[in-house]
Amino acid sequence: SIAIAGHPHEDGERVRVISVQDIREKLDGNQAKATIVEVTIEPGESGLAHRHPGPGFVYVLEGEYELGIDDQPTKLYQAGETFYEPTGCLHRVSKNPSATRRTRLIAVVLHPHNVDQIAVPVEKHE
Repeated sequence: SIAIAGHPHEDGERVRVISVQDIREKLDGNQAKATIVEVTIEPGESGLAHRHPGPGFVYVLEGEYELGIDDQPTKLYQAGETFYEPTGCLHRVSKNPSATRRTRLIAVVLHPHNVDQIAVPVEKHE
């Protein structure tokens, strides 16, 4: 099972697993799978800093989303837009900047077959 699935944690992200699928393609030479999740962030809420064990491909389904990875400036995405997160990058900002509308994302994360936790929390001052 996915470690973050359905667990309310101290961050503002609610994660629901839609699908976990073994895939034929290898990731860095290892057996791999793809996990698809829906992430919901209520108005003004933020997620904790984390990393992903493989590349992430994200579609903003509803609302707007503020993304900050590594030392790059934050970017704002609107419903209908997509973005990519490279393997292992520091996802330092994950925020719904709206005061009134919720944000919903669909994320596909490719990851090693033996890894179940697709978002690994990191300390604030890593």
